[in-house]
Amino acid sequence: MKTLILGAGYGGMAAATALKPTPNLDVLLIDRLPYHTYYTRLHEAAAHGTAVTEPIEPLLSGTGVEFEQAEIAEVDLDAREVRLKDGRVMDFQKLVISLGSTTNFYGIEGLKENATELKEVVHAEALFDWVNRAFTPDYSGSRTIVIGGGGLTGIELVTELAQRSEELSYKFGMPKLKLVVVEAAPVILPIVNEKLRAKSMEILQDYGVEVLTGHKLTKATPDGVTVQGPDGGTREIGAGKIVWTGGIKARDLVKGEMIKFGVGGRIPVDRYLRAQGYPDVFVIGDMASIIPEGGKPVPSTAQHAGQQGRLTAENLMRFMRQEDLVPYEPYTQGEFISLGGLMAAGWMGLPGGYRLALTGAAAHAMKRASEWRWRQSLR
Repeated sequence: MKTLILGAGYGGMAAATALKPTPNLDVLLIDRLPYHTYYTRLHEAAAHGTAVTEPIEPLLSGTGVEFEQAEIAEVDLDAREVRLKDGRVMDFQKLVISLGSTTNFYGIEGLKENATELKEVVHAEALFDWVNRAFTPDYSGSRTIVIGGGGLTGIELVTELAQRSEELSYKFGMPKLKLVVVEAAPVILPIVNEKLRAKSMEILQDYGVEVLTGHKLTKATPDGVTVQGPDGGTREIGAGKIVWTGGIKARDLVKGEMIKFGVGGRIPVDRYLRAQGYPDVFVIGDMASIIPEGGKPVPSTAQHAGQQGRLTAENLMRFMRQEDLVPYEPYTQGEFISLGGLMAAGWMGLPGGYRLALTGAAAHAMKRASEWRWRQSLR
């Protein structure tokens, strides 16, 4: 059975590395890059130049999965074809779509042209280079960084940058960078619990980060941004660097007459993570719209993408053994936010539905442990 896995992010890699050689199951993983990126650590790459990638092919040893580096141009579910940008066309019998997301700029004037994203290693490297340049004697531009978006990515990035700024300020005897977070919602980290949010705000204040909640970024230029406050008034903020982390949308690469795309271009799936109307097509990670019966949408996080990928691998092997498929039952093991250096905050699940709240070095250790578990799962 010819099976393609599209994308080597958290979902795709979880699916590929959870597979075992299975009779008549022929699997090819396709990604445009030769390495897997630990996206949950891109903020560390941006602030400290941390290495956050690992070659894909060695991770596939023993799985029976082959790898091909290529870029997807279009996925036609009705024709059962995947078209590559080099002109080749690949057919499939089973398909796993895990192509991730792109940045959603929401049509904000000048934002796409003037803001740095934080979706790839190249974005992190560009920001790392700028921060280092801002602490050189010949740098004469603005030393303010405006971060649009006070969600998980934005807060982890700004606290790591604040910590790096303190290090470089002490090393070179120069003023620290000015850091500003602009968040349209009334609070930062709107999807986390109140205690975790309050601890995060406390850390931001200690770092001297200016946080503008209830403010919409309405325009970006090479010299800064315009924001609109809760009262409708506007304010100009000069900036040497603008970073946008304020939203994502599914990659617009998939077409099929029976698909009715959900919020953010995501593809609705059934309880087995199969695209509605296409029982041979699994959709996982940021591309999938997963709403359990009577529940809330499953968030687009690395841990949930990993769960979905492993389940999809199990169901592909079950199909070949003519066994019943296993439905997806999402669960959250914990939630940790990096807050710069050895500081973090979050919670971990305990038996009986209890949660253990952790802050500081203990939370940092748990976050590192979860990352270590992910690395080990790929092996």
